[in-house]
Amino acid sequence: MARESVLTRAVRIFDAFDPDHPSLSVSEIARRTGLHVATASRLVEELVRHGLLARDEHRRVRVGMRMWELASRAAPTLGLREAAMPFMEDLHAVIGHHTQLGVLDGREVLFVERLSMPNAVINVTRIAGRLPLHASSSGLVLLAHAPAGLQEDVLAGDLAAFTPSTVVDPRRLRALLADVRRSGVALCPGYIDERATGIAVPVRGPDGTVIASLSVVVPNDGSARAQVPALQAAARGISRAVGADLL
Repeated sequence: MARESVLTRAVRIFDAFDPDHPSLSVSEIARRTGLHVATASRLVEELVRHGLLARDEHRRVRVGMRMWELASRAAPTLGLREAAMPFMEDLHAVIGHHTQLGVLDGREVLFVERLSMPNAVINVTRIAGRLPLHASSSGLVLLAHAPAGLQEDVLAGDLAAFTPSTVVDPRRLRALLADVRRSGVALCPGYIDERATGIAVPVRGPDGTVIASLSVVVPNDGSARAQVPALQAAARGISRAVGADLL
């Protein structure tokens, strides 16, 4: 078996961090990556010297500011986020709950921007957070407009249920995706948390393809559908802005 490269080991270290584990000890990094503690310690120290990792006052390790800086320069969603933000801010002021922008990344939706407020309904997503495509309104919009091969892979895969309301039956999910394409809206009451409803609509690029999903998370009180017109208007504004920037 070929020896694993230093770069591959470094990538494994970065993968050890997630939204629920923003800081780790070296021993935790070793355990989460499967690296020997001495190897993990040596690589961590080198990455710290380059500013890609950083240590806090308790000697715990977190992703460094230089990594954020480099990622911000290269982020393919930067133009999309800049175009979307004015419309997201207006929508957020109207809705008064969570407003978020998601893009397709593999079999997950990656949330690249999010606006919230302290008293908003519960929401498990965060910037740079991910959810399975089948379980969220944003994911369903992206999956409904994804290539057929990806749709079939997801339908044939492990469809985990977050709540009893999450659609995990492949036949029901296939029908739901068809409805999302037809109506242009994914409405998901209680899919992730029974107290919340996710609503999402597509954001389109200059050629009409779906490049992102714009969503809001509101209380699961039966009034969510009333937010759809404002959500659709904001998505149309983002689509126009993205198209104008890319022409």
